[in-house]
Amino acid sequence: MTLKRGQAAPGTFVVLEHVSQILKHNPLGDPHVRKLGVWLPPQYDAGAARGRGRRFPVLFDLVGFTGSGLAHANWKPFGYNVPERAARLIHERRMGPAILVFPDCFTALGGNQYINSPAIGDYADYLTRELVPFVDREFRTLASREHRGCFGKSSGGYGAILHGMKYAKSWGAIADHSGDAYFDFVYWHDWPNTLNTLAKYRSAKRRPGRVDARRAARYRGAAAGFDDGRIKRFLDHAWKQEKLSTADVHCIMNLCMAASYDPDPRAPLGFRVPFNLESGEALPGRWRHWQRHDPVRLVERYRASLKSLRGIYIDCGWRDQYHIHFGCRLLSQRLAQAGIRHVYEEFDDDHSDVDYRMDVSLPFLYRALQP
Repeated sequence: MTLKRGQAAPGTFVVLEHVSQILKHNPLGDPHVRKLGVWLPPQYDAGAARGRGRRFPVLFDLVGFTGSGLAHANWKPFGYNVPERAARLIHERRMGPAILVFPDCFTALGGNQYINSPAIGDYADYLTRELVPFVDREFRTLASREHRGCFGKSSGGYGAILHGMKYAKSWGAIADHSGDAYFDFVYWHDWPNTLNTLAKYRSAKRRPGRVDARRAARYRGAAAGFDDGRIKRFLDHAWKQEKLSTADVHCIMNLCMAASYDPDPRAPLGFRVPFNLESGEALPGRWRHWQRHDPVRLVERYRASLKSLRGIYIDCGWRDQYHIHFGCRLLSQRLAQAGIRHVYEEFDDDHSDVDYRMDVSLPFLYRALQP
């Protein structure tokens, strides 16, 4: 790690290989042997040298869509990677020493939402049932949920708040940066662009002239959200490319969300989409499956779990280009209505390059989880 502006010792970054039984035979054929990054603060080795065997809180970093944990340890221009940032915050005494963990949860669909899905894989179980005990065995952690937290941005922020709801037995505090919420705003508006991208992979090219729109809308299960072949052809194309266009990235992102929120083993690809691929008509029954995963709709159901957390931090830029600030506002409102203590902050920025907000969230998590 490169020191910057006279920082203290950078700590130690190690990369382990973890063989997952949970991800073995996952439906996308993604690797079940994954690299796991772990950052140890400078105090980790110092304590061991003096024979004290000091133990530390643990923070899991859940990266956003198209990301992987090790990417957060890469050199970063004009700023800090996550280990550098933590080292600086500890040196400045804004937080105490903690172990940081960087899982690899990338998939052939560009990522996942850190939940279990028969169309992608059981990544919630991978984190909580495999990686948490693995890290506790390999390192001197404070091995209890009261001293373990997770944080992330975008899909990672969604993962953090969902894990605070559904897996509170594993986590004591969470930080959600610009996490997906209020799906009616966040996802709905981009689906016309996805449908246009998928239309390029239609089995028959469009021709000018008369169209039997009713017949087309019923073709090969389109009215039920099934793939008529174009999604498979798009994915086959995308998986052969080293560089995807912005439209292709957004398209595969929406397909990843469909596989996360509406898996169906009866469907050709193991999931359904919430719009008729041909007519663009919304499919309310399919969309309801998405809404069941929306954090703003889950607060009351998981009220007890959320109340058990030692800290909940949420923030978002008020110019977020995916409109997530509206979802974060609603989420904060729902939490307040349920009597759940949390911190919600907004700032003047959009969705991109906001890692500097970890200067707030990492100290918050340490304070919540410290011995």
